[in-house]
Amino acid sequence: MYNQILLQLDGAGSGIMGQVFLFGSIILIMYFFMIRPQQKKQKETTKFISEIKKGDHVVTVGGIHGKVFSVEGDIVQIELDKGIKLKVEKSALSLDYSKKLNNGK
Repeated sequence: MYNQILLQLDGAGSGIMGQVFLFGSIILIMYFFMIRPQQKKQKETTKFISEIKKGDHVVTVGGIHGKVFSVEGDIVQIELDKGIKLKVEKSALSLDYSKKLNNGK
C-alpha cells in the first residue's frame, strides 16, 4: 500500500510539468495562428491607408468602387464617374477588396 502511495506522489510531479508544457504549447499555437496574423494584417492596412494617392482605384467597406480624386488628411474624395465625387474617411477603404480590384486589372 505504501508503494502505491509513493508511486502516485512521484507521478504527480511529472503531471504538473506536463500540464505546464501543454498550457505553454496552447499559448504558442494561439500566438502563431491568431495574434500574429492579425498584427500583420493591421500593419498592411495601416500602410495601405497611409500610401493612398490620387489615381488609385479603391473599394470602400460598403462596396463602392471608385478612383481617388484627392486626399485631404483623413478624408478621401473618390470619383465614381465623371463629375460624381464622394467624400469618405480613409478608414472606410477596404484593403482586401482594393487588392482584388487592382490585381484583376
